[in-house]
Amino acid sequence: MLTIRRHFISAVLVLLTASFVLAPHAVAQLTDTQAFLADIAGQYRIVPNVVYHEANNHENTLDLYLPTNASGRTPVLLMIHGGGWVAGTKEGQSLRLLPYLEMGWAVVNVSYRLVQVSRAPAAVEDCLCALQWIAQNADQYNFDLSKIVTTGNSAGGHLALTTALVPGSAGLNNQCAQRNFSGPTATPSVPVAAVVNWYGITDVEDLTRGKNTKGYAVEWMGNLINRRDIAQLVSPLTHVSSETPPILTIHGDADNIVPYSHATRLHTALDGAGIANTLHTVPGGGHGGFNTDETIAIYETIYRFLNEHGF
Repeated sequence: MLTIRRHFISAVLVLLTASFVLAPHAVAQLTDTQAFLADIAGQYRIVPNVVYHEANNHENTLDLYLPTNASGRTPVLLMIHGGGWVAGTKEGQSLRLLPYLEMGWAVVNVSYRLVQVSRAPAAVEDCLCALQWIAQNADQYNFDLSKIVTTGNSAGGHLALTTALVPGSAGLNNQCAQRNFSGPTATPSVPVAAVVNWYGITDVEDLTRGKNTKGYAVEWMGNLINRRDIAQLVSPLTHVSSETPPILTIHGDADNIVPYSHATRLHTALDGAGIANTLHTVPGGGHGGFNTDETIAIYETIYRFLNEHGF
């Protein structure tokens, strides 16, 4: 059973202070977590900046974190950065990978077209293409396609949800058949097994007009003539169905960047569709920036959620 050890979150502080608390002649003995961190370079290899898709003369890239001593196919975490579809980098997510690396998973950390390159729905299209890339390269990288989890924070949470929920019939993955993929057409995407959504947007139109209007959402939509239709198309709430995988949502109830109502409305919709889901509310929590105790509680919930759903 997956469990989180409290010292994992504070392992860096422990390593920095250990020399001051040990007796002069004491022999330091590493914890399991410290030993893992010390040996992580031997347990993983990194393949950076792999081009998975090209559009608008822009190359979308991903970084691979691959276990070197896996005994079989490995679960895959598809990680998507936040930034309101207007900012952010995959490199900025690197430390968020550590709990999954400790579990022995493979991680695919992706970039996508920001608004400076293409407006909506480009970012959604790109992440769907990243999922197809995983499907097409499973044999080369030893991916377990029955255990793909998408995750991200803020706009990344939104994209983690759309990657898992948007059906092929929506047509948003049609552009994935590019020169970067083998064969004349793109391979249909494999299902996502679960989603870990950190305070993601679930209703894009809600952020483009009315009391919840946010500048980043307005910028992402731009002056599209059919902006309301596009906003609905790229909203996770639009695509909740009986085929939706289990979803864990983490959200602070004092978030002023993505309203907490986006989490509660998704939770209600998933319950109504009979979909297994968990809403982890951080009381008084804002848009991330959770303290150590709150973060530990979140990861205890994540590990419990993954264990309950076959990971």
